[in-house]
Amino acid sequence: MNKYELTVILDGKISSAKKKKVQESLGKIVETFKGSVTKIEDWGVKELNYKIKKSSSGSYLFLSLELESSAAKGLLAKLRAESEILRYLLIKEEK
Repeated sequence: MNKYELTVILDGKISSAKKKKVQESLGKIVETFKGSVTKIEDWGVKELNYKIKKSSSGSYLFLSLELESSAAKGLLAKLRAESEILRYLLIKEEK
């Protein structure tokens, strides 16, 4: 299993209940690819330099994942389909 870092930007006006729901959803998505979430950090709301989907602020989530490299493409496809996610970035950690 490889280690990955996933950063996700949600709408800055998202409620805490909905943010929690998205966190759980991300965990379930990773588990469907036989991976695991080792750490979740909430980086809070930050002002965006430009509007993304009519949002001027974003709520940032950071996740550390363990995932097979073959499952990374499938994970990205699932992230693309999530309507609450404005942007995401998946990076493979160096060994």
